[in-house]
Amino acid sequence: MVGYKFMGKAHSHAYRDASFFFDTEVEPVMQAICGRNEEGVKQAAQKMGWLSFETDWRKLINRDDIDLIDIVTPNNSHAEIAIAAAEAGKHVYCEKPLAFNLEQSKRMLEAVQKNNVLHMINYNYRFAPAVQFAKKLIESGRLGKIYHIRATYLQDWIMDPNFPLVWRLQKETCGSGSHGDLAAHLIDMARFLVGEFQEVNGILETFIKQRPIVEESSGLSGTASTEKMGDVDVDDASVFIARFENGAIGTFEATRFAAGNRNGNRFEINGEKGSIRWDVENMNHLDIYFHEDEPGLQGFRTINCTEDIHPYASAYWPAAHIIGYEHTFINLIVELLNGINKGCSPSPNFFDGVKNQAVLEAVERSSKTKQWVTIEEMLI
Repeated sequence: MVGYKFMGKAHSHAYRDASFFFDTEVEPVMQAICGRNEEGVKQAAQKMGWLSFETDWRKLINRDDIDLIDIVTPNNSHAEIAIAAAEAGKHVYCEKPLAFNLEQSKRMLEAVQKNNVLHMINYNYRFAPAVQFAKKLIESGRLGKIYHIRATYLQDWIMDPNFPLVWRLQKETCGSGSHGDLAAHLIDMARFLVGEFQEVNGILETFIKQRPIVEESSGLSGTASTEKMGDVDVDDASVFIARFENGAIGTFEATRFAAGNRNGNRFEINGEKGSIRWDVENMNHLDIYFHEDEPGLQGFRTINCTEDIHPYASAYWPAAHIIGYEHTFINLIVELLNGINKGCSPSPNFFDGVKNQAVLEAVERSSKTKQWVTIEEMLI
């Protein structure tokens, strides 16, 4: 694994617990972790259960005792590491968004295809049992034709103007702000549950134009010990509307300026026969409404998706003994391990990553041109 902080911790935990909860034909051996800070990565290796560590990702990729490269670095390094890993014959698992931009994501997909290695991208929210159950309901026709999706990802962790200029607020490192970080999850969820995007129209906005230069950062936090200011050159919020190829329409909002919302990843989908709602802050529950219910009893019901019939739930605890955020990573890792065993790349993979990146950049283009932008024209 290349990287060892926020997502490194989540991925490491998933590797450690996957075979504890699930019977898989392939069992991960946590061979080596890599980071630029030798003392930091050494401590991470010891704490998270890695057998060794490196300070140069190139050495990691060239090791004969490694089959899979897991990339949890900032967005601007995804492409270089993934392409080099594929060329070295390693399978690749990458954090989202897939790349710094659409062009890079296309080159990453080309590399894994050319070198015939397996690939997957970390859109972990797909793997909440309630979301997987929602997918089953939609595919079985219980909602009928889909009319709407409205999705929001609301956070508030950078509302303080004195919050430092961490890497997630610098375009040269992350590519985009809340749009690539948060809206990417909404786009993936919409593609997973509703279908392919046809066209989008949106706006991006930056509310705080300058912030104190960061001295040290970790995860979503950071410290600044200087009065020197730097420019924020990514968006603080993105809002867009969309048409889907199947005729559905959608509204999407991602922001880090929604006071009181710590991690409000939510969606509602409306169809001709009913609706579903989900909120990651209450991730075990799925709200369901069926229009065919008799008058007087109509209304949303809440399903606790922790019973054996619900996807992945049988691997954990008895009904209503809820699971958490970290288990979405375990469920995804299990699919990755099963894919390695079967010789296929489970979804979401680099194909999905390219499609997601195309929607992200279509919204960016729309924000500049103030016009509708089709996904087809982005993929040409």
